[in-house]
Amino acid sequence: MLKVAWNPSYVLSLPPNHRFPMSKYEVLPEQLLHEGTIASSNIFSPEPISENWILATHEISYWEKLKTLSLSPKAVRRTGFPLNKELIDRECMIMGGTLQCVYYALANGVAMNIAGGTHHAFTDKGEGFCLLNDIAIAANYLLNEELAAKVLVVDLDVHQGNGTAQIFRNEPQVFTFSMHGASNYPMEKENSDLDIGLPDGTEDQFYLTTLKTNLENIFNRFQPDFIFYQSGVDVLATDKLGKLSLTREGCKERDRVVLQKAKAAGVPLVASMGGGYSPDFRDIIEAHANTYRLAQEIFF
Repeated sequence: MLKVAWNPSYVLSLPPNHRFPMSKYEVLPEQLLHEGTIASSNIFSPEPISENWILATHEISYWEKLKTLSLSPKAVRRTGFPLNKELIDRECMIMGGTLQCVYYALANGVAMNIAGGTHHAFTDKGEGFCLLNDIAIAANYLLNEELAAKVLVVDLDVHQGNGTAQIFRNEPQVFTFSMHGASNYPMEKENSDLDIGLPDGTEDQFYLTTLKTNLENIFNRFQPDFIFYQSGVDVLATDKLGKLSLTREGCKERDRVVLQKAKAAGVPLVASMGGGYSPDFRDIIEAHANTYRLAQEIFF
């Protein structure tokens, strides 16, 4: 059974006109339930993550500033969110969701978090709507608990996974693969194990060929035994921040490539939702929903 992490706390209260599309965290599960892609039995409400697992990835001085709401105004602006207890509680719930997905993926082949993909969070700072890094925390958990030996991060959000790259730059058991817009945020990139910077306007065919070739090479060289998939849909041509030109079908095919590769290789996969900022809300929801539809189709 496909297990999906979701909790009402994922829907954060934000000031009017905030540019982050928070309502997608409420509408997406409703859409998936309405169409029958999932049932209520597929959804689990995660437990907030334990502090010790946060500190296995993030510096204690940074975490203390987060939980005591004492980040500097500059650091708060960099995250893009107003700093309050609701935000920190939400972060801990999302981190717990991805961590618990690990066990469902080990049992069932795949699990998904309707949030997360917070790849701009570094060991000691947050930025770009990311305060704690769920993928990094869960990957470190896998390694520390000896549940996996070679973890692959496939980050296909339009923005480079700079925080994840920084966290694992000296960790040979984690391979970070980021395929993103070359001219997009962040302007100063970190070094992933493999970075593919795509030109503005990249369309479906070039994108998918590039993805298939590089994913195949990574599997042959690294031979992962667990995958974290950052499945942001800001690669769409309709996205106001993306600069790429993928169609909705191209984005769906992107998901199919990753999910089918994991299934064929017998490698468990956890997917986190990532970004999506299309002005027409239906583009965001449909593209995200396709990831869940394909997971059901391919794994179950």
